Amino acid sequence: MEVLDAVDEPEEVARFTRWQSDAAGARIGVSSFQLSGMHCAACAGIIEQAVAGLEGVHEVRVSASAQRATVHWDPARTRPSQLIEAVRRAGYEAAPDAAVAARELRRQEHRHTLWRLFVSGFLAMQVMMMATPSYVATPGELSDDLRQLLNWGSWTLSVPVLWFAGMPFLRGAWFSLRSRRVGMDVPVALGLLVTFIASTASTFDPAGPFGPEVYFDSLTMFLAFLWLGRFLEMQSRHRAAERLESTAASMPQTAWRVSGDGTTEQLSVHRLQVGDRVRVPRGGVVPADGELLGDGADVSEALITGESAAVARRRGDGLWAGSLNLGVPFDMQVAKLGADTRHDAIVALMREALSSRPASVRLADRWAGPFLWAVLVLAALAGLAWWIIEPARALWVVVAVLIVTCPCALSLATPSTLVAAAGGLARRGVLLRRLDTLEAMSGVQQVFLDKTGTLTEDRLELRDVHLLDLAVVATEREALEIAASLAAWSAHPLSRALVQALALAHARGAQQPSREAQASAWKGLQETPGAGLQALDAQGRAWRLGSPAWALGGGDAGTSALGGVRAGGQHGVVLSCQGRSVAAFGFEEFMRGGAQDAVLSLRRAGLRLSLLSGDSRVRVQALAERLGLQACEAGLSPEDKLSMLKQAQAAGLRSAMVGDGLNDAPVLAAADVSVAMGHGALAAREGADAVIVSGRLDALADFHRTARRTMGIVRQNLSWAVAYNAVCIPLALVGWMPPWAAGLGMAGSSLLVMLNAQRAGS
Repeated sequence: MEVLDAVDEPEEVARFTRWQSDAAGARIGVSSFQLSGMHCAACAGIIEQAVAGLEGVHEVRVSASAQRATVHWDPARTRPSQLIEAVRRAGYEAAPDAAVAARELRRQEHRHTLWRLFVSGFLAMQVMMMATPSYVATPGELSDDLRQLLNWGSWTLSVPVLWFAGMPFLRGAWFSLRSRRVGMDVPVALGLLVTFIASTASTFDPAGPFGPEVYFDSLTMFLAFLWLGRFLEMQSRHRAAERLESTAASMPQTAWRVSGDGTTEQLSVHRLQVGDRVRVPRGGVVPADGELLGDGADVSEALITGESAAVARRRGDGLWAGSLNLGVPFDMQVAKLGADTRHDAIVALMREALSSRPASVRLADRWAGPFLWAVLVLAALAGLAWWIIEPARALWVVVAVLIVTCPCALSLATPSTLVAAAGGLARRGVLLRRLDTLEAMSGVQQVFLDKTGTLTEDRLELRDVHLLDLAVVATEREALEIAASLAAWSAHPLSRALVQALALAHARGAQQPSREAQASAWKGLQETPGAGLQALDAQGRAWRLGSPAWALGGGDAGTSALGGVRAGGQHGVVLSCQGRSVAAFGFEEFMRGGAQDAVLSLRRAGLRLSLLSGDSRVRVQALAERLGLQACEAGLSPEDKLSMLKQAQAAGLRSAMVGDGLNDAPVLAAADVSVAMGHGALAAREGADAVIVSGRLDALADFHRTARRTMGIVRQNLSWAVAYNAVCIPLALVGWMPPWAAGLGMAGSSLLVMLNAQRAGS
């Protein structure tokens, strides 16, 4: 069986393909491929044209900056091997975006690029050494026979450079012309061929029409700097690919399934089913999304959220595939497997983002063809003019114009910066679905924030403890201990908040529970749904924990003592003993981590912030006051939120919506920039422009800062590329820029753009 035939095996296809349905319900494969051999943005169009011509291909997206392709194809009409063959026929290499094949393709590209850089650089130094006497010798100091010998040596060393280091550009130009497209390899190839042929003619016949001057040093130096730029650009792409690969490869291959009798068996993760009980050993990786069955677990979710600190999980809490167990072994119940897990959703988002082509890049691609034709015409006209003025210099002016106008820096300015920024955001827990999002986010003026699930989590936290009878309970700590010991027998959200508050007090180093609280043995425990808990202590006293009216036996006595505990829409719970109120506890919604910092940062950046919620006005206003938000709207339906967004857009404000991706789907879809929180990543995969997988809202402020800085770097790169061409093209046209200087300037500008682009990822 041939190598490409193995790619069509179902098990292999599953490694780089996800399946979805089209509008008619037909099964469509979405496959990711890594590419190599691309040297410019025009190469993306050549590959897209070649693959799109196959029967059964619905859509092709190629990113030249990331050297990735995403292909939507019909399994009934084509196969992955045919997709790869189409890429190869276009003159490039492709491999499935799976670990082994992708690593091998990167290894080959790295080796070939490094060898070409070494050969061109080393031989360019030797050619320059042989050319130096011609530049520094005074008239008559260098004899003709010695000059001719040095030219022969330069020619001998230039042949392997052109053959080995220049062949990829010559081949790329040939495939571009064969596909009736003018890529950026075309002017490079013309400059190389013209320089080599004319210099060769001058070497063999110094008295011929091209004169005695040779430019082998320009040719070899140009290729050396060109490959240096390619090498640095390749390193950047490979780092992004390795980050994605390490994320995809972090999932375990096997898992320990626990049977009904308590025995365990090791099996492939592909054999797990929803509902299975799985044991995760210390240092092991969670194999699927699920629910914790043990009493507690400490896990690192750095792979998912970007946060390196350990996270404590309790019984019933959700676990994410890819999390690392830092504590004792624990059991979990499988809820989601494979492509349904948040881990695979993240990998799919990263692949989709790296394969996307921003609108600015597509616009540049559309202008690339006319620009390159203009370059060729300009070079021809310059050559004709100089043939009339000074025929001996005409050829070298043509070469200088072809080389100096090669728009490599211009084509790298935007995509390289966007890819670097997307990689940096991914490391910090923000995943982009489209690279266009960076440009849109940089211009956002209005941000709409959802409340539940975005600014707050779906749990409560204890805020106030009010002592109401000091004769029974003397300290707030004692009241909390008694209430938490009762609440531990309930799964109600308020009960869980009391238990967590006591655990937090212990974690902060507070004194240990009193002997009385530790020895409490409740008897006759009863829970009344919607009311609370009641039990008898060791002395036979009746205690109640719940709503004020129920805890006080239905009377009004003591209810007014709650005071400010229930003010501002807070939830109130009363602890009573023998029908008398002992303590009251006030709760509020648990604010999501980083929410206050995010609001402050966004306000300092000059953005307008509005809180939108379907919750009651009292609760919404209370949260808005805590965050310092002036604009807030409560009791809104999804249609109301959408209407407010459209009003802002009609007023000329570019607006972003931040929600959980579930009930906010309509307004997320209509926003200029839509951002979904981590727990809504699966629901928002097809709609949101970005996903904050860390769940921390301060990542939103980081996203906004990064977007602004990225577009600033893009403008810097574009300004440099335009300024370089504006200065150097006239110099080449008037004959003041020799070919070696043109090659050095073109390669140097590309190198500068690439190095500057990497700042966006920091």
